[in-house]
Amino acid sequence: MTAITTPPASTERAAAPGKAPNGKLRAWATRAPLLPALIFLIVVTQLPFVATLVISLFDWNSLYPDAREFAGLANYAEVLGDADLRNSVWTTILLTVTVVLVSLVLGLLLALLLDQKFKGRGIVRTLLIAPFLVVPVAAALMWKHVLFNPEYGLFNGLLSYVGGPQPDWISEMPLLAVEASLIWQWTPFMMLILLAGLQSRDHQQIEAARVDGASGWQIFRHLTLPHLRRYLELGALLGSIYIVQNFDAVFTLTSGGLGTANLPYTVYQTFYQAHENGLASAAGVLVVIGSLIIATFALRVVSSLFREEVSR
Repeated sequence: MTAITTPPASTERAAAPGKAPNGKLRAWATRAPLLPALIFLIVVTQLPFVATLVISLFDWNSLYPDAREFAGLANYAEVLGDADLRNSVWTTILLTVTVVLVSLVLGLLLALLLDQKFKGRGIVRTLLIAPFLVVPVAAALMWKHVLFNPEYGLFNGLLSYVGGPQPDWISEMPLLAVEASLIWQWTPFMMLILLAGLQSRDHQQIEAARVDGASGWQIFRHLTLPHLRRYLELGALLGSIYIVQNFDAVFTLTSGGLGTANLPYTVYQTFYQAHENGLASAAGVLVVIGSLIIATFALRVVSSLFREEVSR
């Protein structure tokens, strides 16, 4: 019988250090293809943000470039204390809350409709998604000229058939006009998120509730709605991130007039019309900080959704 010999401990200790470099090289080899994308992301997003942060600390008017001087946090204090900027913050909040809530409600109704089986459901789904695929500026131009125009717009054309009034929609209800354009474009986005939530429900649980005599409203209230809570939160957070930064609809429909100037449009006015680079940069940094706060909650909701799906 042959004896089983074990290698000495010194041999194992000698081999161990040789494995570490190979492991590091293998790790770097797997990460190397991502480095160009990472470098591009840093150059495109982080460097401009750092430059904006630095400019926000200076009193800098582009019409008088030689008069530039360090101002510290004075620009931020002016942004937070300026009445016009405070009004733009309130307009941004009102616009975001209205568009997100109405889009969620309409998106939920459309998602419940598309969750049912009927002939032509695929065509209807494609048509309902189409508004979200339209370029934002093109969508705003369509609402401004095709629908809202007081002389040849579709809305006044329909009202003329029934003898109704012929309002100038944008002049008489400017904020509502901007909200209607954004709601039309963002409802399909909410619908897609909520439809994904509806299709991930436990259908056996729903069938059991029907067998026990539960009505459609009871199933929706006690089973469907609690299941959709995370998806509703995700839609609200993602929609808020984008609508807080919306510029296209306000610029195209009203040019920021009639009390519709939100914070991004005010930043545009401060930078391109007043030429106050430092003040505009400070306002832009505040917009980014607000968006990051909302994005943090959105990422937490997404991670919780992933954990729930993995645990099933």
